[in-house]
Amino acid sequence: MTAGAGPARTAGPSRHEVAVLALPGTIAFELGLPHRLLGSAVDADERPLYRVRVATLDGGPVRTSAGYSIQPEHDATLLESARTVVVPGVQGGPAMSDGEVPADLAAALRAASAHARLLSICTGAFVLAAAGLLDGRPATTHWMHTQAFARHFPRVRLDPDVLFVDDGDVLTSAGNAAGIDLLLHLVRRDHGSAVANRVARRNVVAPWREGGQSQFVERPLPETGDAGTAATRAWALERLGEPLTLAGLAAHARMSVRTFTRRFREETGQSPQRWLAAQRIALARRLLESTDASVDRVAAEAGFGTTASLRAHLRASIGVPPGAYRRTYRGAGVGR
Repeated sequence: MTAGAGPARTAGPSRHEVAVLALPGTIAFELGLPHRLLGSAVDADERPLYRVRVATLDGGPVRTSAGYSIQPEHDATLLESARTVVVPGVQGGPAMSDGEVPADLAAALRAASAHARLLSICTGAFVLAAAGLLDGRPATTHWMHTQAFARHFPRVRLDPDVLFVDDGDVLTSAGNAAGIDLLLHLVRRDHGSAVANRVARRNVVAPWREGGQSQFVERPLPETGDAGTAATRAWALERLGEPLTLAGLAAHARMSVRTFTRRFREETGQSPQRWLAAQRIALARRLLESTDASVDRVAAEAGFGTTASLRAHLRASIGVPPGAYRRTYRGAGVGR
């Protein structure tokens, strides 16, 4: 140590290597998401937790969906040292039109899958599926392309409703902004909610979005003069702490249970029970974030009845129990 110098700084853990594979027709918005989201994840000493680099198969330029070309600094050999490989969405190309990819691309992705996590955004799932990496596995893609995906890749267990699917070493997301949801989930999975929430705040995005992509699917509006289920939804939101049954909701809407369930799904993209659970989770989260009410009280006011029920629902929804969620937003020492 040089005389007069301070103590040597302890070296931090090595950064997680991320390779983003840019293919012809890559969607420009999605190409930048890994660097923006993963690249802004830091530890308590502000040290980057990921190193994100972009490659093409041959190291040459590729044209993006936005009409300009990019020239990355790396070729497919970057995938050999990556621990996570991201495939952003593509616009057109053989994966989407024919369910096929060039042999060299398939080989590179298969080799990477032996040592790295694979992650696709939007129509990037077509590329992974065409390389045979999603057979027998759950996956999702943009709702506008789910029919074509199912037709090309019948062996993939497609879930067209969710924003993303985490199947361990292979993760897929729905369209565009759902890539943000998936990348935040990846940070949360790797480093916990506190780090992921800081990334979300730095990028001015929600740390977690409720519901699936069915809420964004285009649907015909109710016919003129048809009140639908909106009034009943508003009525239910004022009574989340009370017992709310499907029969009771249908009676308020003056519909049969069958008609109410069909109309509700047409208007929201969700079943009444799933929508109600999401609203109760949202209320519980607000109470945990903004009040000192005990977890028992939060469970009662949000309609879960018991702390155990609230804990189970919150874990299933966002992966953390009530106490941990509250500490993330309000710090240690708050009421539980």
